[in-house]
Amino acid sequence: MSSSSLESLISRAESLLQRLEQVLPQPLQQPDWNASIAFRYRKRSSGFAGQTGVLEPVRHVAEMRLEDLQEIDGQKERLVRNTEQFVSGRTANNVLLTGSRGTGKSSLIKACLHAYAPQGLRLIEVDKGDLVDLPDIAELVAGRPEKFIIFCDDLSFDEGELGYKALKSMLDGSVAASTPNVLIYATSNRRHLLPEYMKENLSYTHTPDGEVHPGEVVEEKISLSERFGLWISFYPFSQDEYLAIVHQWLRSLEVPEGEIAAADPQALVWALERGSRSGRVAWQFARDYAGRRGQA
Repeated sequence: MSSSSLESLISRAESLLQRLEQVLPQPLQQPDWNASIAFRYRKRSSGFAGQTGVLEPVRHVAEMRLEDLQEIDGQKERLVRNTEQFVSGRTANNVLLTGSRGTGKSSLIKACLHAYAPQGLRLIEVDKGDLVDLPDIAELVAGRPEKFIIFCDDLSFDEGELGYKALKSMLDGSVAASTPNVLIYATSNRRHLLPEYMKENLSYTHTPDGEVHPGEVVEEKISLSERFGLWISFYPFSQDEYLAIVHQWLRSLEVPEGEIAAADPQALVWALERGSRSGRVAWQFARDYAGRRGQA
């Protein structure tokens, strides 16, 4: 083989290697941690080889203050205490916030982020479909001085989803779970994160003294929730609690104090039409009321 032919072959091989490197999944890269206090984990197409994970800064993080969240003082106190322990370098727990929709679960996490961001707290939002990549995310931030909350919103799993196993391993039992600057905060409308079926009740056993023992299928479904060290439950609001939340949001939107109580009948009709007296509905009413007032 002539030298020119050999050089041509080497050049083609190098070109082929470059093309392969372009389509192969790339390792997760460090983002600019000064770009934001919150980041989203996303998958991007990387050619024929599939997708590559990236951390994208959230440029406009929703402003939320702890004092804006009313009628959930007990839940607030527990999450604030756990978060303060975490950012102070003390031991803290992964947290599962469960209960009625629109009662402030996600808002409370965002408020804690704003409160403790000056102390180095950061948040990484991960969709449940991407939870299989949790070990890679934990490894990426393991050497950082900041404290990271991995946030999974509205978490629940269907049978056979891959993210279930990854989350279970991360919470309890894997090497990644020992990363001292990472905690998982998740919200869900149900305490048990996997669907439960009536037929599974048949697997319960009863001892002669009446003690109940769940079957293996039920135990498996309960075990994921139990791996969260702290459970915080949220409940539907009464009418008075709902109106107190409406008043707080109207004040934050600078509605004059004299008009706030007069808005109660409209707030109640708004909740009746929505079929819910939640904090989210109260916030939506306050925005509508303040906006209409501005047009008057």
